[in-house]
Amino acid sequence: MNSRTPPNTFIETVFGGCVEPLGMTREDLATASDQLESAADAATDAETAERLRDLADQLDSLATRDRGPDHGRLARIELSFDDLVETAGDDAAADIDAAHEAVVAYRETVEGV
Repeated sequence: MNSRTPPNTFIETVFGGCVEPLGMTREDLATASDQLESAADAATDAETAERLRDLADQLDSLATRDRGPDHGRLARIELSFDDLVETAGDDAAADIDAAHEAVVAYRETVEGV
């Protein structure tokens, strides 16, 4: 590195081409996590509430780690929403839908497929 080369403040994914600033917070994923926590509080079924909290934890982790999730991981998360919205009850459904919209908004920024 010569004196004119700035320090490396970006990382590259395993697949190359996709770079993100180090430590970048993915706000849409954090928002989705918060929405799922609210949905878990409103869920009518204890098992569904636990699944919602688990998914919220996953999204929270993805929002703050060094490398963002790929399309495959995001697609699997999106599939979870359909099942959860059916079993969580009407009060939780709006929060689950909002979380899904936030994941879709983030996914639109991911390069690739």
